[in-house]
Amino acid sequence: MSEINRRKFLKAGLTAAAVATAAGCSTAASIRASAKAGPRAKGQQSVAGLVVPRMETVRVGLIGLGQRGVGHVAHFANLDGVDIKAICDTDQQVLDRAFNIVVKTGRPKPATYGKDEYSYRELLDRNDIDIVIISTPWRWHTPMAVDAMLRDKHAMVEVPAATTLEECWLLVDTAEKTQKNCMMMENCCYGRDELMALNLVRMGMLGDLLHGEGAYLHELRWQMKEIDRMTGSWRTKWHTLRDANLYPTHGLGPIAQYMGVNRGDRFDYLSSMSSPALGRAQYAKREFPADHPLNQAKYICGDMNTSLIKTVKGRTIMVQHDTTTPRPYSRRNLIMGTNGVFAGYPNRIALEEGGRKEYEEWDFDMDYWHGKYDHPLWRRMGREAEHAGGHGGMDFLMLWRMVYCLRNGQPLDQDVYDAAALSSVTALSEASVADRGNSKDFPDFTRGGWQTREPLGIVS
Repeated sequence: MSEINRRKFLKAGLTAAAVATAAGCSTAASIRASAKAGPRAKGQQSVAGLVVPRMETVRVGLIGLGQRGVGHVAHFANLDGVDIKAICDTDQQVLDRAFNIVVKTGRPKPATYGKDEYSYRELLDRNDIDIVIISTPWRWHTPMAVDAMLRDKHAMVEVPAATTLEECWLLVDTAEKTQKNCMMMENCCYGRDELMALNLVRMGMLGDLLHGEGAYLHELRWQMKEIDRMTGSWRTKWHTLRDANLYPTHGLGPIAQYMGVNRGDRFDYLSSMSSPALGRAQYAKREFPADHPLNQAKYICGDMNTSLIKTVKGRTIMVQHDTTTPRPYSRRNLIMGTNGVFAGYPNRIALEEGGRKEYEEWDFDMDYWHGKYDHPLWRRMGREAEHAGGHGGMDFLMLWRMVYCLRNGQPLDQDVYDAAALSSVTALSEASVADRGNSKDFPDFTRGGWQTREPLGIVS
């Protein structure tokens, strides 16, 4: 794109996204308008199955070096075929930490940026970077990803990739315009158990798929004490802005892959309800002085949000979000078919045919099932992934797989249509909650392309 056209495209898109994000909600009119998939603009074409020229070395720039970003730096510093060219963060402390991680591995010193919140554009203006890893607060994900693609970089962005339907469409349109990858880095798709469940599904062990359940049940009230820096310094604010499923992708991502969402099926519509928002106000009252700003805030995000999704093929998915109530961690990870079910937390399986027990009784012995049905990707790299760490190895495996695909001229496992579909749950759940749980239609971000795509094929 010419510089003038790039500026116009970026300004128009980011203005709309910024307005929607600043409002903290999606109006009924914007939901209806954004749910309609119009024809592609001139110069755009699908990026489904996008293959880019092989990269002998993947040259990486990283924006955002907090708790997630610094972990990515450590993994990339220990991967072959990777060159960390530049890093960026406005917090000098984390910038120095990431810099030292790279240098201690014996790699060349990366360039550093961080003078102000727009210094990331200096990194993007470099011509020696192929992919950009974006691990910043949520409100920056779409603007930075769009900016990266418009500057001829592939954008790999943390979850969620977008916070509004307008941002979802902006990601899709920009990727199609620039023919650049925009991958939302949903690491839970690379967990050992999620990969095994995908293998079981692809082998037909569960029969025809009927229903799935995913969740993010993770008590995070303690982040409210991160006032000036770290994740809580910005994440807590979202509980005062939106009554929605704020973080849907960890539980939903693997379920979407099992069901072939955007590859033979797609999300059709969603209905959502929230419980009262009580827990964070009570926690603030207990843990902070009465005159503290956190005791003056109005928390509106229901402590538990439950959303139900119907797919075009008629399958159902339950997605839940709760980062407030005291409870054990869970992503649910349940997938059900006509021959049985696999469920997580704890892992268990029950099959009518092919199981080791009668289907009325759970089989909790995962050593047997891992030994027989571990995904080929985990068989190949699982030991190294577990040694490298990062949520049980899933972080390392995700980055390794990304680099492998780019170096070998293969499409990435997750694309911009997945990023948009999964991220759109927040806006749609917000609109449904505000409308007494009435259903809201998902946009078809693929513009019909889902009907002819094959399910994810990494099993083979």
